[in-house]
Amino acid sequence: MSQINLLPWREEAREQLRKEYLGLLGLVAVGAAILLFIWISFAIGQLDNQKQRNSYLEANIAEMNKKVSEISDLKRKKEEMILRMKVIQDLQGTRSEIVKIFDELVRAMPEGTYLSSLEREAGVVKMSGFAESNNRISALMRNLDRSERYQNSNLARVAHDDRLGAQGSLFDLQIEIEAQSADSHLSSP
Repeated sequence: MSQINLLPWREEAREQLRKEYLGLLGLVAVGAAILLFIWISFAIGQLDNQKQRNSYLEANIAEMNKKVSEISDLKRKKEEMILRMKVIQDLQGTRSEIVKIFDELVRAMPEGTYLSSLEREAGVVKMSGFAESNNRISALMRNLDRSERYQNSNLARVAHDDRLGAQGSLFDLQIEIEAQSADSHLSSP
């Protein structure tokens, strides 16, 4: 039998396979690098695009926040204006109320009873004064309870006082007013 040496041929085939393998490996590496470059470029483009969108949104949000603050200022001013209008309407509507309250009070005052102070807060009239006797204070309370504007008279204090004679009294009285309007403070000498 003849002997054929296949070692150089095998080595050439191996060398050829190694070159093909290294070529394919280089090709895959170049392809991977190209894909990586494309992916990074795409990601950077998307990131830049998102940054532009974010800056656009931030600018519009800042503009909208400014408009919202202007609207809330206008709403606040509107509410203040409505409150002022309501106060003015209440004052116009109750302009004659104080006169009616004083008129009722004058009609209810019996002779020998004098007021030293008169105060009105939240629908309650507080009065202090002098009377010639306790009967005059009782008559004042009855007259006030019978009047249209006053109700629930309550005697807070009665003390003996000699200014109006031996039976003179000093008194503090509270009465509720039927028609409640804006709080005010009244005083009489």
